[in-house]
Amino acid sequence: MSGERILIVEDESAVARGLQYGLEKEGYTVQWAKTGTKALEMASEQEPKLVLLDLRLPDISGFDVCRQLRIDGNRMPILILTARDEELDKVLGLELGADDYIVKPYNLRELIARIRAQIRRAYGELAEASQGEKILFGSIEIDLETLQVTRDGKVLFLTPTEFRLLRYLAIHPGRPFSREALIETIWGYEGDIGSDRTVDVHIRHLREKIEEDPANPRWIQTVRGIGYKFQPE
Repeated sequence: MSGERILIVEDESAVARGLQYGLEKEGYTVQWAKTGTKALEMASEQEPKLVLLDLRLPDISGFDVCRQLRIDGNRMPILILTARDEELDKVLGLELGADDYIVKPYNLRELIARIRAQIRRAYGELAEASQGEKILFGSIEIDLETLQVTRDGKVLFLTPTEFRLLRYLAIHPGRPFSREALIETIWGYEGDIGSDRTVDVHIRHLREKIEEDPANPRWIQTVRGIGYKFQPE
């Protein structure tokens, strides 16, 4: 880790300054947007490695920011901050393209660990290219060198987390993985009860992108009582 740029989207100055101080002590370069509109502008201009996104903003909501970032083709990890009792916020944030969430009030060390894991996996160990290697199934091709997925020759937009999840399942065909195991491998921390929904939403997004009939998946199958597996041809 060497000065990766993080964009904090938070309208409360005291909270943002505390986050900025803690992250800069860890060696990150930190930028701060007080509004959703400013966040979208800064994300376009500065290309941060990660966005730390509060959902309650004074102009447009954090949900709208998350959605627009993905519409604009931004693939950086998005980590949303949610209140403890707002389960719908967590789910909706994931539905709109967030990679993960952390619940307020949070421990700064835990937040930094989540950020470090997201950056390491999005740009480091699990994102390393494999020269010339491809995984083919049906009309889908996973190019492990370019880190792209195509369907019938057309490039699919996958976030880094979605790509890593698909690749991990595909390189272990037929092997079932629990949600807890996937959280530890793909997200980089120990799973808990709430993390089940994180995995489920990402699996559903993948099915919508690669399956001909997402309601009756051919490739990413549910293993009752365990989790998920990739079923080869």
